[in-house]
Amino acid sequence: MSEKVLRLDGVWKSFGDHDVLRGIDLAVAPGEVVAVIGASGSGKSTLLRTVNLLEPIDDGRIWLGDADISDPRVDVDEVRARIGVVFQQYNLFPHLTVQRNITLALRHVHRMRRDEADAAASALLQRVGLADKAGAHPDRLSGGQQQRVAIARAVATSPELLLLDEVTSALDPELVGEVLDLVHELADEGMTIVMATHEMAFARDVADRVVFLDEGRVLEQGPPSEVFGAPREERTRAFLARFSA
Repeated sequence: MSEKVLRLDGVWKSFGDHDVLRGIDLAVAPGEVVAVIGASGSGKSTLLRTVNLLEPIDDGRIWLGDADISDPRVDVDEVRARIGVVFQQYNLFPHLTVQRNITLALRHVHRMRRDEADAAASALLQRVGLADKAGAHPDRLSGGQQQRVAIARAVATSPELLLLDEVTSALDPELVGEVLDLVHELADEGMTIVMATHEMAFARDVADRVVFLDEGRVLEQGPPSEVFGAPREERTRAFLARFSA
């Protein structure tokens, strides 16, 4: 199992009578960037939420490294400490400064000294171009700036896996590029990333593999050149045609 950072074997998830994930098999190698695409309601966000243990699965198994994290006895906090997550809606703590949003997990989960955590946060904010916003509260930042802070917070703990759930969907179009540029940098540095996205050009240019979800199943997957250039499935072709149009 340790050859893969993440592995899902036959994962099912239902809400009431509605099957949202229907036997998902997926494996992610170290340093791989996987873009999950599909129509709204195809199961993209639910897939990421099951990996971060925000949603319990009904059947199947999920492995993080060599740990079966779908085991009900697993330490949820310990698992989440190994995974970075960024959602559509930033989810920054509004009562904390930008600096403290980043240092919170470093100090309270990873037990880093205050001076070390502050130094790490300052370096990250410098890197994402927000060094001058360290003392600001989130409501003083643009959406793109807030999302960059959220990504900086997620990678501050050097996670084994970074999950990105439609991180540009709540942004104005002119702010999308600054966030995607940061994700591109992380990918170039070898971070293992699984991202649900509707940014087809970004998935094509940055991902190592594209996974097309359709009604809770992995209908097609492969290198971007194959999935975008010569999709095998009619439903994949129809989905991509909406964007090319």
